[in-house]
Amino acid sequence: MGPVEMFERAATGASGLARSVRPEQVGLATPCSEWDVAALLEHMAGGPGYLLGALEVGYESVGQWPEQGAIDAVVSRLGEPGALERRCMSPAGFEWSVAEAAAGTAMDQLIHTWDLAVALGVDRTLDAEVTDAVVSMFLPQMPEVGRQAGFVGPAVEVGVDATPQEALLGAMGRDPRS
Repeated sequence: MGPVEMFERAATGASGLARSVRPEQVGLATPCSEWDVAALLEHMAGGPGYLLGALEVGYESVGQWPEQGAIDAVVSRLGEPGALERRCMSPAGFEWSVAEAAAGTAMDQLIHTWDLAVALGVDRTLDAEVTDAVVSMFLPQMPEVGRQAGFVGPAVEVGVDATPQEALLGAMGRDPRS
C-alpha cells in the first residue's frame, strides 16, 4: 500500500469517528494524558493541515477536517506530479519526503483514531491493511524517534503473539488491553 492510500484510508476512518463526537463528549479523557477529546480532535485536524503546508497549499482553500472534502483535496494534491518527492520537515525535526510525511500522518491518524475510540467507548478495531502497512514501514524505529522528540510515551510490552494492531499500539506507548 502506498503512502497516499495509507493517508486517505487512515484520515477517512479518523474523520468518520470524529464526526460522531457529540458535544457532551468533548471533555472526556483520552489515552493521551494531556488531551481531552476536544484537544485530541484539534491535534488530529492538524494532520491534513501539515500535509497541505508541506505541499505549500493554504488549508483554508480546501475546507476543514474532518469533512471528507478536505481529505479528498489533500489526496488530490498528493497525486500531483512530483508532490511525493518534495521535501519537508517532520514534526520530530528531521527532513523527509512528502511521501514519508503522508505515511507518517497516516500513522498519527491511525493511533489517534484508537485513542478517540477508547475515549468514546466504541469499537477500537483499526483498518488492518493500513495498520499492516504502517507497522511494516515504521516499526521499530519511528516510535523511538518520537520518544526522543518527546511526543511518544514509553513502549508497552505486548508479547510475541501480539497482532499488528497491538504491536503498533504498544510501540506507540498505548496499552491495547486497556
